[in-house]
Amino acid sequence: MRGDLVRKLTARGLATGGAVLAFLAVALTGATAWGLGLALAALAATVWERRVRPGADGVAETALIAAGVLVGYARHLDAGFDPALAATALVLLGLVLLTGPLREAGNREIRAANLPVRTWVPQVAARLSDTVAGLLAVLALAALASLPAVVALLASLLVGAVAGAVALDLAQRRFRPAAGGSAVTRALRRHQPEFVLHFSAPPGSEYQVIMWLPYLERIGRPFVVMLREPESLPAIAAATTAPVVYCPTLRGMDEVLVPSLRVAFYVNHGAKNSHCIRFTQLTHVQLHHGDSDKAPSANPVSAIFDRIFVAGEAAIDRYARAGVEIPAEKFVVVGRPQVEAIEVRTQPARGLANPTVLYTPTWTGHHADADYCSLPVAETLLRRLLDRGATVILRAHPYTSQHPASARRLGRLHELLAADRARTGRQHLFGAAASRLTLAESVNRADALVSDVSGVVSDWLYSGKPYAVTDMGAEGDRFIEQFPLAATGYVLRRDMAEVDDVLTQLLDTDPLAEARWATRRRYLGDFPAGSYAEAFLAAARRELDPGWTPPTPRIATGAPLSPAT
Repeated sequence: MRGDLVRKLTARGLATGGAVLAFLAVALTGATAWGLGLALAALAATVWERRVRPGADGVAETALIAAGVLVGYARHLDAGFDPALAATALVLLGLVLLTGPLREAGNREIRAANLPVRTWVPQVAARLSDTVAGLLAVLALAALASLPAVVALLASLLVGAVAGAVALDLAQRRFRPAAGGSAVTRALRRHQPEFVLHFSAPPGSEYQVIMWLPYLERIGRPFVVMLREPESLPAIAAATTAPVVYCPTLRGMDEVLVPSLRVAFYVNHGAKNSHCIRFTQLTHVQLHHGDSDKAPSANPVSAIFDRIFVAGEAAIDRYARAGVEIPAEKFVVVGRPQVEAIEVRTQPARGLANPTVLYTPTWTGHHADADYCSLPVAETLLRRLLDRGATVILRAHPYTSQHPASARRLGRLHELLAADRARTGRQHLFGAAASRLTLAESVNRADALVSDVSGVVSDWLYSGKPYAVTDMGAEGDRFIEQFPLAATGYVLRRDMAEVDDVLTQLLDTDPLAEARWATRRRYLGDFPAGSYAEAFLAAARRELDPGWTPPTPRIATGAPLSPAT
């Protein structure tokens, strides 16, 4: 996305430009102190670049900075040739040259959390570039303080010894692998997991897994989470007590997918899912990370899974409407267990004087046909809501910040709400304050919803409260055909010409109150509210029972939902 590209180019420019300026300042001018200061800034830029571009190769920049720091050190000491400083230069050269290969070797190793094993070697290898940057920063400060060169040598030898130990350990793993598999493999065999959750997605997508973890734990069987990108490991490991394993290679997957596993769950259609689906001894189940009428929710790739757990019959119809042919026996209606924490309002609440409105703009999507983002017209909408005395809870999609124009518009909305809060005292929630609430908590606080086409609408539907959906494609009458969930909501057109009439229906008259209950059953299943999540748990347990033969069609049923639930 464009925001990512801007950050990557900026990081690249700062790291390279800073390294060149630092070296030139020290080598070609007498401004040694200034040059060392620039070296410190360049080191910070190289560390930031590795956060933005995890695969960035900063060998040239690091070598330039190291050369500048050493020249600056020699000038500050002003003692001619110093053997300790020369030895330091050799150690630094070895570290700079070794960092990249060690990082690549470490990135091919399994890392684990919530398992009684230590996987410190791959972690140290992955962070060695930052360690070298820290060493150079220490040397720059030592140079500014005119400390003896032996201090620089000792610090360099210490880091060099750590790098050497890591290199030896990685070489042994590669050329003399342990009998019986790695320590992680042995620990997983002892753990005896019955299912695995496979996850691959860009950084910032961890919510897709975290929303499912409580329900996977409630299945009551041991399991393991397999990640394919290392950035997700800390957040997901902190959200569960189950083992979480970063598995970068196909060979590593062979080690992690131990014989006790019977089922693999997935929460998206990431390309790397195919790496796990090749294990035919497993039953592969797609869970999705939300239910909506978006085009990606009828992805033809779903057909590769053995089972597709969907919230309601509307999801099955969505595939058919998109021309995606999938055998009926693959679908299992399990509801949307995440909505069980949402409070249900059984009676319409009309004519609210000071309503609380939840506004949830989505992101722009990867492609034009998935761009449902209403942020370009959101300021008009929010001003009309404020004119009606509404308190606004603004929850933007996690990917919003990756699109520069969307990020600017969101910032403007934050300013608008902050100014109104200061003027009226209404306690609008946005930014960090809104993100601290779960979606269920946000729904429970609100009287009405304004949302783009997204999974939020389906979750909100469980509450029975009114909602409006934005039509950002100017589809007109075809909008409801393409997005049937909007039929029992109030549609806000892109031009906002009828915004006042729509808000009157949403907040005052609510003529679609009764019709929403039938839509609720179609989209969220027909299960009793008191045990709503049990539909998913029972379906998951049946998949784990090797002796169970699925009926046809595989549609779970329960007590009907109604305004009395």
